[in-house]
Amino acid sequence: MNEKIIGGLQAIVTELSQQADGHLIQSRIFAAQGLNKLAEKYSEHATEERGYVVKCIDRILDLGGEVKLEDKKSAPVYKDAVEFLRHDLWVSREGLQWLAEIVKLAQCDLTTFGLLSEYYKDEEGDMYWAEQQLGLIELIGKQNWLAQQI
Repeated sequence: MNEKIIGGLQAIVTELSQQADGHLIQSRIFAAQGLNKLAEKYSEHATEERGYVVKCIDRILDLGGEVKLEDKKSAPVYKDAVEFLRHDLWVSREGLQWLAEIVKLAQCDLTTFGLLSEYYKDEEGDMYWAEQQLGLIELIGKQNWLAQQI
């Protein structure tokens, strides 16, 4: 069981560090476009993700596992904030489905279960935020939403 949990934690380390890099890049793109609120949101999000990476690394080590620096898949970078939100929402939905399986797997390891549950709740909140923003865009229009991000 520990090997599967360690494998799940390692996958989070690899994927989430990639997402944090992507969110930081998107943050800088949004800042260059003058979308300062959106830039700040994704900068903070990247920092938060790196915090979860550290927690997962520490937990792998606590469980006697070996942390790896694995290759990461390339990911798209967006200039259009709405397109990025749609992509980020898709990533959240896909990630939460996978993460729910790892959370279940860790039920007998209360420390890992607590860590993964906390991370799941955070990611779920991010998913709901993206859904809300896309709903606002539909309601008030893209230009009005963009004006709110300045």
